[in-house]
Amino acid sequence: MFSKACEYAIRATLHIAGATAADERATVKDIAAAIGAPEAFTAKVLQKLVRDGHLGSMKGPGGGFTLTEARARKLPLSAIVKSIDGDDVYTGCALGLPRCNDKKPCPLHNQFKDVRERLRKLLENTSVYDVSMGLGLELGTFSLKG
Repeated sequence: MFSKACEYAIRATLHIAGATAADERATVKDIAAAIGAPEAFTAKVLQKLVRDGHLGSMKGPGGGFTLTEARARKLPLSAIVKSIDGDDVYTGCALGLPRCNDKKPCPLHNQFKDVRERLRKLLENTSVYDVSMGLGLELGTFSLKG
């Protein structure tokens, strides 16, 4: 459903939130290792999240990425998905057909339209904080590797 980049972005954001809660700054190397992603790819994903205002970053010794609890509570998963994958997850055809729409629907169009709307609501109403608490990340008990 989500691109690999989007999956990495969500997992990286969760890792960063946990590191920040432990009063640490997460480096690209640490994040990539924690989520099981290539370092260069992780760096590009993180740059996009920083540019879009979802994460904080500091360069130099002692630098890294941060996501405060207050920000994690306000950051919906939909914002991360939009930054990385855009709005296609809410509008795309279930079969990937380029000409599927309300006027010329594919066989799955109407059912998938409902699924997309439920997904949109789920992502808009679920914060990074909600997911991190649900995974037990505050205890460091959950692996974010794929």
